[in-house]
Amino acid sequence: MAGTNPTPNPSRQARIAEMRRAERARERRNKILAISVSTALVAGLVGFGAWVLLQQKAEEKAAAREAETARTTPVAAEQSWDAKSLGRNHVETPVSYPMNPPVGGDHHPRWMNCNGDVYKEPVPRENAVHSLEHGAVWVTYNDKASAADVAELSRTVEKTPYSLMSPVADQSGAIMLSAWGKQVTVDSASDPRVKQFFTKYVQGPQTPEPGAACTMGVAGK
Repeated sequence: MAGTNPTPNPSRQARIAEMRRAERARERRNKILAISVSTALVAGLVGFGAWVLLQQKAEEKAAAREAETARTTPVAAEQSWDAKSLGRNHVETPVSYPMNPPVGGDHHPRWMNCNGDVYKEPVPRENAVHSLEHGAVWVTYNDKASAADVAELSRTVEKTPYSLMSPVADQSGAIMLSAWGKQVTVDSASDPRVKQFFTKYVQGPQTPEPGAACTMGVAGK
């Protein structure tokens, strides 16, 4: 006996078609929503990145202006010596310097390491002067300087290439900063002239031998 095919139910087919249309509509909405969210996220990230870049550039410009001001403004109460009058001969005998600490003159053939080196004990002045010739700033202090100031200055020196620090018991000021032909005395590490002196004279225009080594020299304690 031959089988008979059931007659399709128009209502059921219509419901199935409607469900499929609704499913396709949901998929389209989900795709549109995903694209919209992704676009918004990308736009937000691009906008945030642009804002960060603008902020960074503004900060860099401000820092450059500050550094330029520090370099062009005289350091208050700074002492200066004619660089041409300061001897630059290499000697291996003690040198009698007219200022303490010395800011230039004949010096030992080897320099003190000055790559942010902090020495707890006095260093040979003849070697330190050679470091100044290479463009280093030499920070010195005596027992008038507070422990807090010594610690703060140590941190500054440690993060500054072409600088060194050591005690000089018989210097006149509590804290003194020296470069080739330049020197300033301050009472505390927070004195704004400290930062200015570093900015102005680390590898500054007073340097007789800019770019010369500050490593592979004499290592003190």
